[in-house]
Amino acid sequence: MNSYVIGVDYGTDSVRSVIVDASNGKEIASSTTYYSRWKQGLFCNSAEQQFRQHPLDYIESLEQSVKNCVKEAGADVASQIKAISVDTTGSTPVAVDESGTPLALLKEFSNNPNAMFVLWKDHTAIDEAAEINEHNAKSKTDYLKYSGGIYSSEWYWAKLLHILRSDKDVAEACYSWVEHCDWIPFLLTGGKKVSDMKRSVCAAGHKAMWAKEFGGFPPDDFFSSLDPLLSGFVSRLPNKTYTSDVSAGTISNEWSQRLGLPADTLIGVGAFDAHMGAVGGQIEPYYLSKVMGTSTCDMLVAPVEDIGKKDVKGICGQVNGSIIPGMIGLEAGQSAFGDVYAWFKQLLLWPMQLLSEKDKEKFESLIADKIISELSKKAAELSFDENSEFALDWFNGRRTPDANQALKGGITALSLGSDAPRIFRALAESTCFGAKKIVERFRDEGVEIKGLIGIGGVARKSPFIMQMMADVIGMPIKIHRSEQTCATGAAMFAATVAGIYTDVREAMKKMGTGFDITYYPDEIKGAMYKKRYQLYNKFAEFNEQMSA
Repeated sequence: MNSYVIGVDYGTDSVRSVIVDASNGKEIASSTTYYSRWKQGLFCNSAEQQFRQHPLDYIESLEQSVKNCVKEAGADVASQIKAISVDTTGSTPVAVDESGTPLALLKEFSNNPNAMFVLWKDHTAIDEAAEINEHNAKSKTDYLKYSGGIYSSEWYWAKLLHILRSDKDVAEACYSWVEHCDWIPFLLTGGKKVSDMKRSVCAAGHKAMWAKEFGGFPPDDFFSSLDPLLSGFVSRLPNKTYTSDVSAGTISNEWSQRLGLPADTLIGVGAFDAHMGAVGGQIEPYYLSKVMGTSTCDMLVAPVEDIGKKDVKGICGQVNGSIIPGMIGLEAGQSAFGDVYAWFKQLLLWPMQLLSEKDKEKFESLIADKIISELSKKAAELSFDENSEFALDWFNGRRTPDANQALKGGITALSLGSDAPRIFRALAESTCFGAKKIVERFRDEGVEIKGLIGIGGVARKSPFIMQMMADVIGMPIKIHRSEQTCATGAAMFAATVAGIYTDVREAMKKMGTGFDITYYPDEIKGAMYKKRYQLYNKFAEFNEQMSA
């Protein structure tokens, strides 16, 4: 009999599920469901960098997405599904009670944003992150040595402290703080006590300062001396964490019936989307796997013996087993990538607010959906020199190198001749320069970069940006063929959890779909980008000084 697995990928706007034939990686069915409350803009305030998501969005979209896949695949396939694995955005944690129930699922907190999942791009905890960095600097033990040396407002402990300080009622009801990627497997297995939850090494190591060297998380007195509100939280966290080739348990009767899946379906330990996406994109040692969507996550794996005691500064962590079990996973990234283009699109579409709903629908079908592709075409035709329009990509702060979410983006060298394609070209160039900074930081820290792998929506849909990236960095970038790389990576882990493959590297070989295009650098354009990159660095230095 054939064996099938399900990979579930929770993105920023939607959840995507795929049913995959584990023998060859062939996609049998797929479905994407958008979060209804998020789509309405509920519980968010972009002016304050507050981005929250209701757990019901996650539950409802999961059920709808998987059921759609099961219906498309048919009963024969559904009866042979062996396992499900899940990836999510991160760090996206939530306050839970002792049973592991997110507080927003309780009546008294149902409309309280502080009781909901704090999305990865929520930057309301900038002050708390700065306090953690200052506090760690005074500690005898450097608990940030495996976190790139700098703690970010996008991460676990900063967000927890901010929520505890912001909402007394939530603080009193919060028993523990749980990552989205850990909660979904707990939900699917029918977990009843948060103390039984299997926490992923991916989330704990990259975002929550967990390290084997520390015996787990930093001790309670590290956090309680920072703020008494954090007292006791470490004692309610396990010292042990798990790689994603491990089973979190068997699907509960409730979820087996809700999804139409066999009662013995295994559920894998979760991980972050980019980490499983790197596996789905068939990552190789020392190849920088760039998962490009609203933001970027740049993933790299290296043998443990190669990294040794090296502490790579300014990245988003180095964790044994966070990507491929048995290898060191290193993470970097940009806080805004596709989000920069989306921001510019919305800026251009502002006049739509003056239209009726009927006219808006007509306008969207005629113009709005084509803006980015048309801007890309026009921008590709433009000539440019050292004096052309220039941008800085920190529109959502800076993730790597040296996380600082307080920084802002910028556009300069504007004139009355600066039209939309020219400004778009500058914005795209800035995101490519940001990508180059990441490559340089790895190299400066003694980590080899052999090549680039492009994954995600931007990688597949924008030849203009991908060619520019190859020109700017001066390296070829090969684009993975899969449309759903993160969900496919989750499916590879599910196949490993089910015992179909002995390890995820074998699953990658058997289930990977390969690459379909490679962009090679243009030496002539590359020479001009080198000159403009120096201007980018000067603009960035000026911007950072002004923000100090």
